[in-house]
Amino acid sequence: MSGRADSETHPEISAVDEVSAAAVPDGGEDARGAEGADDTEGHGDDPQDGAEVARRARWTAAGTGALLTLAGIAACLLRLRDSAPALVPAAYAVGAAVCAGAALLGQRGHTRRALWLLIVGVMVMALGDQSD
Repeated sequence: MSGRADSETHPEISAVDEVSAAAVPDGGEDARGAEGADDTEGHGDDPQDGAEVARRARWTAAGTGALLTLAGIAACLLRLRDSAPALVPAAYAVGAAVCAGAALLGQRGHTRRALWLLIVGVMVMALGDQSD
């Protein structure tokens, strides 16, 4: 590109732009622009979408924490009945307690911390099971 940045557009180019804008329906908006507006419907800056995502994340964290807590308690009770070392049921109980804490954090909206606590709780249960 050569020329000055503050130079004006040649009159022939301006006339072509006006003609092409008049040929396109809806005042110069092309078909892609009209479709693009419909594509983002329901997925934009709507505050309700963010609230829905946050609510779904809270329920997911709380539900997963509760499910892993119940699984840890059940495994702890089953291992207490067997002749396993005492470390194994204790690891399941501690892991279940950590997952219960994650469920509470998730319900209160601290979903990132709840995710990390769920990971730690499952790892404690897995390491306790490996010591068997």
